[in-house]
Amino acid sequence: MAISFDDGDSLYNFVVRDGYGVKGMVDLGLDKVPERYIQPPDERIDNLKARSYDRPPIDLSKLDGSRRSQAVALIAEAAETVGFFQVMNHGVPIEVMESVKTAACEFFGQPPEKKAVYRKGVSPTPYVKYGTSFMPKIEKALEWKDFVNMAYTTDADALEFWPNECKKVALEYLKPSISIVRKLTTLLMERLGVTLNESRIDDLIGLQFVQMNFYPACPNPDLTVGVGRHSDMGMLTVLLQDGIGGLYMKIEEDIANAEKKGEWVEIPPIPGALVINVGDTLEILSNGKYKSAEHRVRTTSMQSRVSIPVFTGPRPNEKVQPLPEVVERDGVARYREVMSKEYMKNYFANAHGGKNPLDFALINSS
Repeated sequence: MAISFDDGDSLYNFVVRDGYGVKGMVDLGLDKVPERYIQPPDERIDNLKARSYDRPPIDLSKLDGSRRSQAVALIAEAAETVGFFQVMNHGVPIEVMESVKTAACEFFGQPPEKKAVYRKGVSPTPYVKYGTSFMPKIEKALEWKDFVNMAYTTDADALEFWPNECKKVALEYLKPSISIVRKLTTLLMERLGVTLNESRIDDLIGLQFVQMNFYPACPNPDLTVGVGRHSDMGMLTVLLQDGIGGLYMKIEEDIANAEKKGEWVEIPPIPGALVINVGDTLEILSNGKYKSAEHRVRTTSMQSRVSIPVFTGPRPNEKVQPLPEVVERDGVARYREVMSKEYMKNYFANAHGGKNPLDFALINSS
């Protein structure tokens, strides 16, 4: 197959339109990154200068014992300062975590035509989308990532429509992950002095996705990114990393005797741990008390990498605004009311650019 990756149109057609993805390009043999993937210097990741975020994982089993208040305080502090934390004893079995990573590798290891069946515009089901990068039509530089996104509605739909290579274990991973989100949402609301009933929590986390990300080995990782700077749009994300690493978060505010504002630090993979990060919806609900985390992903030349996030957020017709109890305490609302579907539309109308989507809901103080 004679493909010129120096030609932008040929590359786009091969990688995006025809569904070969980054992996299909890498499998043909590359000794350098095509120009279409070269990031501007200020978007590249210098992993040699980045520090590791060395906070130990929070033991969620403490939430059911005498040390509950200590665990809740650690979770709230992380949500208020950096928007990221890791958890252990979370309820997702180790064997499921390992199996879902294996299933991800098996899915992306298939022939290109089997994956391309699910690409946007031709997928036989609205519940599954296979693609590459984030918004390749409008990105100035593409991201070095392929993905398959699976929307959850019911167990029956998942088992019927999700890819055979991963549907069972993806569902086994999703279920306890949603339980984690439900538990964390409840306690973070309680820290705000707000009690939400089960129905309201269901509305706020009713949109649920499992996504498998695949980052092929890259010949010039210093020139590319796996995922550009962004925050997640939903409530809370549960992320399973493999052992390779490459996830970086941006520090929003100075932390005493620790990280400085604007610094990028790496979230190291810890065996058995899951990463939790705050999304834009939770920042809006909390009136800015909890911080959605700006983060990005680097590539590596050593070997391919997988990660599996579970995204949660409000159903499309839900209204999202700062909680009245929080606004009363703060004295001012920092965000306006938005429909979830309108926020999503704005979020997916732009390439990754940090936390810019939040401006859509921000009330201009001037």
